[in-house]
Amino acid sequence: MIGYELYATAFGDVAIAADADGLLALTFHRDERPARIGADWQRGATAVTDAAARQLQEYFAGARRDFDLPLAPRGTEFQRRVWEALLQIPYGETRSYREQAAMLGNLKAIRAVARANGANPIAVIVPCHRVIGADGSLTGYAGGLDLKARLLTLEGARFAQQAELL
Repeated sequence: MIGYELYATAFGDVAIAADADGLLALTFHRDERPARIGADWQRGATAVTDAAARQLQEYFAGARRDFDLPLAPRGTEFQRRVWEALLQIPYGETRSYREQAAMLGNLKAIRAVARANGANPIAVIVPCHRVIGADGSLTGYAGGLDLKARLLTLEGARFAQQAELL
């Protein structure tokens, strides 16, 4: 069974889903873009969704830099490798898609890495927001570029449009 719950956070409402293996999804609900709820999810908090919500609140309050949760994102083997590489990007730092592809040992996979980042089902905790353009510009983010800018600013990371977006 996949249980999910909606939680209010300082950065917007989120849907958090988990099963017996761990955290499956964390998606933001925005007025123009509702949180993605899986057809097989059943409403109801679990110990993992509650722990994720608590740790997320601590992160947003500046009291947490690392998450300690069992992760179980569903995706292809390549996507899971890309998401694992995201977990290696330290708090407050950014990487380009090229650097992330290099971390995976395949500089020709830049676009595939970008697509896999875009498919990341666990926002913030699997920090795809830390990947920016090679020139320091913000690039796509499922929660919107304004949210990406806020997350990077919270972490003290620098990016090209910082003054324009905040």
